Amino acid sequence: MADRDELIRRRPLVAEVAALRSGERDPLAHVERTCDRIAAIDGRIRAFVAEPDRRGRLRAEAAAVRARWPEPAGRPALFGVPVGVKDIMHADGLATGAGSAVPAGELTGEQSTVVARLRAAGAVVAGKTVTAEFAVTAPGPTRNPHHLDHSPGGSSSGSAAAVAAGMVPLAVGTQTVGSMIRPAAYCGVVGFKPSYDRVPVAGVIANAPSLDTLGLFAADVAGVAHAAAVVCDDWRADAAREATGAGRALPVLGVATGPYLDRADADAVAAFDRQVERLRAAGFTVRRVPFMPDFDAVYAQQFVVNRYEVARTHAQWFPRFGHLYRPETVAAIRQGQQVAEADYAAAREHQRAFRDRVHATLAAEGIDLWITPAATGTAPRGLATTGNSVMCLPWSYAGVPALTVPAGSLAPGLPLGVQCVARAGADEELLGWAPAIEAVTTTDATAIDNAIDNATDAAAGTG
Repeated sequence: MADRDELIRRRPLVAEVAALRSGERDPLAHVERTCDRIAAIDGRIRAFVAEPDRRGRLRAEAAAVRARWPEPAGRPALFGVPVGVKDIMHADGLATGAGSAVPAGELTGEQSTVVARLRAAGAVVAGKTVTAEFAVTAPGPTRNPHHLDHSPGGSSSGSAAAVAAGMVPLAVGTQTVGSMIRPAAYCGVVGFKPSYDRVPVAGVIANAPSLDTLGLFAADVAGVAHAAAVVCDDWRADAAREATGAGRALPVLGVATGPYLDRADADAVAAFDRQVERLRAAGFTVRRVPFMPDFDAVYAQQFVVNRYEVARTHAQWFPRFGHLYRPETVAAIRQGQQVAEADYAAAREHQRAFRDRVHATLAAEGIDLWITPAATGTAPRGLATTGNSVMCLPWSYAGVPALTVPAGSLAPGLPLGVQCVARAGADEELLGWAPAIEAVTTTDATAIDNAIDNATDAAAGTG
């Protein structure tokens, strides 16, 4: 336990920002502490891509930030904050390897829009975080900070683990199917996947362009909300505040029952059901709604879109460097090469219709948010797999925003998460409602269970 406590260290982003912007902390001293932390523990976790002179580069970035904004009154939203950047995003001054053995010179490109926005807001890039090869499925070397012999998830493995281990308070990742929500759940942090196309993907190596979405990891919802206002297009700050304004009702939550929920492990479903009852006890309305009886078809059509586009993304690199690709990536590309144009076109039409169905069901049932297990269970043992992404699959396919909050753990202390899903474009409302859910799911489970038992006894006249 002592070793795990050493590796898990919360760094709430909002508090860090306040200290840096006010001048309580100096950016240069702050990056020294960040580098010390990375040097002390990343040899065990391996969340960051190795860098010959990380400290020297970060000192220079922090000095430039301090010189650009010398007065506290003018400092921007992420002044001096160290950020982890997934290694499929181009960042000036850092190579892009995409977790692959392809020569780095082949993967160069202009700095990604998301990194440019972070730097314009005063952030400094702590380094590139490890990704599964080309953000597909072949795992990188990153380990789960809660238990080093378990997966951190993927493909945004390094970003989730870096935040969980307190090496950075903020990291950027991508999700095509479950590459953010799942690792966030496995690592016990908050992960936010915005609506499709809400964060520009320019300067990011694609996986499947019709699905790829950029998002954020932080220790809590307040952190991802603060950073979302920086990286998302057309952020509506008033909408997030209005979602939880005085006198506002709690969101109505929906649980999608049927073949989709049945994909989760029995113990994960039992833990999720306990969280549902805690949410009810806290005043939330929760409606169980049969949804996706055709989940097998949704799964299959998403696979067609994904694999077809992966193959096209690598159409130039694969003929020249395919011998350097890992078997999992080769298999994905080969599968995509076999997909007929007509089948892909049909799957894209299915995708559009499914998104409409998600929205129609929310409206018909009077639901504000779907809630689900964030993953099928806890992080699997070993580093041979990034885990099962199926609980994230339909929502990524529909392009709707999703967020996971920590929701307790199962033996031996491996985290679980509750995933919250809104309609497309309701990112601000999702982040406005989420703190109320986070307050319930992250509260001591025993205390809440006792409160539920007491309330039940009182209602039955036995309390």
